Amino acid sequence: MNEELYQKGMATRRKVLGEAHIAKRQASDDVYTRQQNELVTEVAWGTIWSRPQLPLKVRSLVTLGMLAALNRPDETKGHIAGALNNGATPEEIVEVFVQSAAYCGFPASNTCVRLCVEVFKERGLI
Repeated sequence: MNEELYQKGMATRRKVLGEAHIAKRQASDDVYTRQQNELVTEVAWGTIWSRPQLPLKVRSLVTLGMLAALNRPDETKGHIAGALNNGATPEEIVEVFVQSAAYCGFPASNTCVRLCVEVFKERGLI
């Protein structure tokens, strides 16, 4: 593991997803999930998410579109919260999923909008 990239990734991951998310991931820290979390933190967060070419808000919105396309609701809810943390508005986030209906299908879009409602309610936004 590259410690510098890991620490850079952890800082970005905390900024985007928040301390509660990090604590939850570390609470299930067995040898297998620890290895996976280190890899994700180093590569995805330390190498890719930390690149300066796109602002975090844009990265979040792009990621939400890709998660809709891949139909990954298990990851989507956390990234909706992350997009809010990065300055995206609820309207911008929902619009990503409205747009995804044309390319990913309504079932994926519907699921994502329902997840938005859950996160927005948890945050007191609706």
